[in-house]
Amino acid sequence: MTFLKSIETCFNKYANFNGRASRSEYWWFYLFTILVWIVGFVINPAVELIFILGLLLPNIAVAARRLHDIDKSGWLQLIAIIPLIGTIVMIIWCATEGTKKKNKYGAPIKLKRS
Repeated sequence: MTFLKSIETCFNKYANFNGRASRSEYWWFYLFTILVWIVGFVINPAVELIFILGLLLPNIAVAARRLHDIDKSGWLQLIAIIPLIGTIVMIIWCATEGTKKKNKYGAPIKLKRS
């Protein structure tokens, strides 16, 4: 998935917590969020706050879908509340390749080509 396709997909699924998200979808949107945060910071702290609040829900949703791809509950992203350890665990989970077979959250993102 490309950078722009990831942004488009995440905004189309703004508050959709169902299904699965690929690693590229998650990480490209995460990069987009960081870039928006930096631009907002440069413009004005009030603008930064508006940008971050506007991106909060799609960030939570794409993280839940990413965890679904590795067959984990989206609620497990709350582990990031634990200082340092929780963040490290979330990074590892989000960087892990998704399951190649159907799980309770849906069909796999990438189908094996033969």
